[in-house]
This record gives sequence, C-alpha cells and structure tokens, in this order.
Amino acid sequence: MKNLVKVFKALGDQNRIRILKMLQEKPMSVNGLTSVLGISQPCVSRHLHQLKNAGLVEDKREALWINYRLSSAAANEYVPVLLKHITQWANQDNMVNEDHKKMKKADRRKIKKSQ
Repeated sequence: MKNLVKVFKALGDQNRIRILKMLQEKPMSVNGLTSVLGISQPCVSRHLHQLKNAGLVEDKREALWINYRLSSAAANEYVPVLLKHITQWANQDNMVNEDHKKMKKADRRKIKKSQ
C-alpha cells in the first residue's frame, strides 16, 4: 500500500504529469525540462526527485548531463498501468500539447545555465 500512495502523491501535481509526458517522448535534462515548463531549476529538480522516489523515472549520467527518462524497470506493479492511462489522458490537455511544441525547439546546448 505504501508504494501505491507514493505513486499517487507523485502524480498529484500538474507539473509532474507534464514531466512524465515529456519523458515519454525522449530523455531530458533538468535544463531542458526547465525551459519547457517555465519554472525554476530547483523546482524541476524537486519534482524529479519525487517522481524518482515513486519509481516513475530514472536518471543516467551522460558526460556533463544527467538525463531523466521513464523508468524501464517499474518499482512496483502499479507504475506501468498508471503511466499508460495518465499519458493517454494527458494527450488531451492543451498545456501538454504546447509543451510538445516547445520540446521540439529546446536544445540543451543553447539553454542558459542560469535558468
């Protein structure tokens, strides 16, 4: 039951759902997520920490960057089922559609480190 509660708490925020939807398309760094979401880097990092704690995302260092992606090995049995439905529902949201457009333009090499 504790794992289910962790997952639902992690899914209880609009920005975390937006992050999951973006990571469904491709791995992204904190800077890339920050530029699309339009929120501070520490805020994005806290969201990612909570998603990682719930077993929804994982990270991987690649040179100077740490990329986040959807968890390939689900931490519990709830994750794959919930992610499938959440991402389908999120596809109908205008904000998620705008995020998708911004993602295509975001290039982490051009994003200022001061964000």
